[in-house]
Amino acid sequence: MKMNDTFMKTRPVFPLLLSMALPNVISMLVNSLYNIVDSLFVAQISEQAMTALSLVFPIQNFVNAVAIGFGIGINAQIALYLGAGDHENANRAATHGMMFSLLHGVLGMVLCIAIMPGFLRRFTTDPALVDMGVTYSTIVFLFSLVNMADLAFEKIFQSVGRMNVAMVALITGCVTNIALDPVLIFGLGPVPALGIAGAALATGIGQAVSLVVYLYVYCTTEIAVRFSRRCLRFDAALDGKLYAIGVPAILNLALPSLLVTFLNGLLAVYSQSYVTVLGIYYKLQTFLYLPANGIVQGMRPLVGYNYGAREHGRVSKLYNLTLGLSAGIMAIGTLLCLTIAGPLMGLFTSNPETIAIGQAALRIICLGFIVSAVSTTSSGALEGLGKGVPSLVISLCRYIIFIIPIAWVLCGRMGPTGVWHAFWITEALSAVIAYAVYHKAVHQK
Repeated sequence: MKMNDTFMKTRPVFPLLLSMALPNVISMLVNSLYNIVDSLFVAQISEQAMTALSLVFPIQNFVNAVAIGFGIGINAQIALYLGAGDHENANRAATHGMMFSLLHGVLGMVLCIAIMPGFLRRFTTDPALVDMGVTYSTIVFLFSLVNMADLAFEKIFQSVGRMNVAMVALITGCVTNIALDPVLIFGLGPVPALGIAGAALATGIGQAVSLVVYLYVYCTTEIAVRFSRRCLRFDAALDGKLYAIGVPAILNLALPSLLVTFLNGLLAVYSQSYVTVLGIYYKLQTFLYLPANGIVQGMRPLVGYNYGAREHGRVSKLYNLTLGLSAGIMAIGTLLCLTIAGPLMGLFTSNPETIAIGQAALRIICLGFIVSAVSTTSSGALEGLGKGVPSLVISLCRYIIFIIPIAWVLCGRMGPTGVWHAFWITEALSAVIAYAVYHKAVHQK
């Protein structure tokens, strides 16, 4: 018996979007809280440990980008098939998607552990800093297979409207991680103090707990798509569609890793404090972009389903509502950065120089927050519609085409401050491109 998924094209748009987005927003807020709390505990080890996390971030973000990006391909294909009433191909998309996700996990684990020592030495000659980074990254990447399966399940459940399952799994994993951080980092009773290795181990155990939740729900409840051994047969057309959406989505999410690596190279010439500030900024901005992304995640299966069902008017309404809600979240973030930038930086470091640099950086970068909602909403909507390449064009503008040359030129003229100005200038230019690309792509037959 198939679950009824037609509510995605029959319920009123606004309450439907809220019902799909709210569990994601809650999940993303908890995930943001975990990211910040995790960094606060690591910062208590030393500022050097915080810098090690900043240097590992690009590769760690790339692995997550592969998991989430390919998951977006799975999500979009399932939603499009369900919208068209094709449950057989929806099952096939879920089965192939999970199979490839597991393969990505094995490859990611092996390759990332192998390259990390050399990667870290490109940015520092401090052997203690390299050792910290290698210790943290090795443990984190040992859980790559778990992480890939975890995020594939998340996108599958979201694609069929089971947002509450994804919310419970993510929250359970994050709470586990937060609870284990102080125990494993600083030690408690018979548990020895593991330092930065404890932070990595807590992250991996949290991911494993989330995966257990998904497996339990999948095995004990009804879901609109199921894995099937008979669906494992090679299907070039389907696999091509998964990667046609997934690869641009992976690149969308991985481009920040390339950007951070480039910016770290610019900033490290001046002081390690600037590298630390950039790492702290990316931790703080997740508290805004992850909730906004939660709304986009709620929209993505809805626009895919309605596009598959040829309900184009509902697709347009969903896009506009998501844009407005995302801009509202980013407006709150702008206000916070303008008014309490110093205390926010003070959460992660007690170094007066780093706090002063970070305070100035946040007040400049936040000028582009609100307008960035146009790019993030447009990219998410295009991915939901199965239009991965136009979405990639938007992300290339945000993370490569505009910001890298602008940051390089302004850094040469203004020093590190020029890098901070490059952020808001890039968001303004990218918003114009994103609006045009979305409306052109969505009206193509």
